Amino acid sequence: MFAQVISGKVDDFDGMRRAAERWNTELRPGATGYLGTTHGVTDDDRFVTVVRFESAEAARRNSERPEQGAWWEEMSKNMSDIVFHDCSRVETINGGGSDDATFVQVMQGQVKDPVKADELLGQIDEVAPAFQAVRPDVLGQVIAVHDDGDGYTDVVYFSSESEARANESKEMPAEMQEFMTQFDSALEVTDYLDLRRIWLR
Repeated sequence: MFAQVISGKVDDFDGMRRAAERWNTELRPGATGYLGTTHGVTDDDRFVTVVRFESAEAARRNSERPEQGAWWEEMSKNMSDIVFHDCSRVETINGGGSDDATFVQVMQGQVKDPVKADELLGQIDEVAPAFQAVRPDVLGQVIAVHDDGDGYTDVVYFSSESEARANESKEMPAEMQEFMTQFDSALEVTDYLDLRRIWLR
């Protein structure tokens, strides 16, 4: 899997949403290798968009379509302070993004220990069942490491915000807690974004 992470400030939310819906109806059919998109906006109008493709090649082909360029020119008029990250290393939990989510939280930060982070990301599939047993409110998760530096984006999909808040203080099994402690030591969260205005494709 390959992901493109786009973030910034929303200047016109309605215009942004209209453009996103137009992409879904008009451009999506021609996007070969496209897997899905998460759009979300915080209460203070910051946005995060994560677009998932089967491969970097599929993402490149989509970006090179003339209609994609024209659409992006229209879309970008609704936003400012736009930042792009290509992500060749992507790991998922429970299949990744879930269209059933009603609340999404994005954590962005720095990879402090690349070797350790790589090792831990490779263990995701092993620890996922134990995590899901404790946190049934987590419907899926996508962790994308930025190609252009030492940053990463972690997107968590919840059944609801109320369930997420109720369960976030739950005690985890010792093995899972140890994994999370190591994970936090290798990948440091510097920014939390609560996305309550979301649309998932």
